[in-house]
Amino acid sequence: MRVLAFSSSKEGNKGYLETAVPIIKNFLGEKQLSIAFIPFASVDPDYEAYTNKVRNALQELPYTIHTVNPENAKTIIEDAQVIIIGGGNTFKLLHDLYQLQVMELIKEKIKSGTPYIGWSAGANLAGATISTSNDMPIINPSSFKALEFLPVQINPHYYNQPITGFNGETRDQRLTEFLQLNPTKKIIALPEGSALLLEKEKLELLGSPIAYLFAWENDTITKQKVKNEMDISYLLL
Repeated sequence: MRVLAFSSSKEGNKGYLETAVPIIKNFLGEKQLSIAFIPFASVDPDYEAYTNKVRNALQELPYTIHTVNPENAKTIIEDAQVIIIGGGNTFKLLHDLYQLQVMELIKEKIKSGTPYIGWSAGANLAGATISTSNDMPIINPSSFKALEFLPVQINPHYYNQPITGFNGETRDQRLTEFLQLNPTKKIIALPEGSALLLEKEKLELLGSPIAYLFAWENDTITKQKVKNEMDISYLLL
């Protein structure tokens, strides 16, 4: 499988997909490709506007990007040479994909060699379940099971700095809660500007110099640094 999962569409004050474009270019190459863009994480029903935003960001590359709508979802996905899923609300995204009965189709396409790119909610979907999403569950998908390209949990937009006056749980506390109830699972927390690349059965971190791996080991929850370009393929086993 070939999978590229970005924490987010932006890094800091940079433009939309600005830091992602060179990585996408290296991942897909500069040949003409037909891409299916799945915008269902957006709550705004103007999916074409969302796709146009992506088209503008990738305009220097020779790709044709088709909007996946509920009416044409199966056809566009079946015909695509690349599948991209954008960010938004992960629960809305997964709800729509299950409702349209295209989850298995997407899995089959990617497992047969079609490249997959996702950011934010699209990155969540590349993992085992969406249980470590940061999003509010505004709608209930029929299952929390995601596309399972990676047998780990993904937490995009990872940020754990204390905020003055904020008395809720930190991100680390939230991720710890998940592992306390799911001690056999592992979580990769991706700060802004980072991405996971799965290619030729090798998994590594791109972009940001550091991400974090949360796991339950020896009766305690550990938080380990994952450095840029570090081979973490052992997580695929």
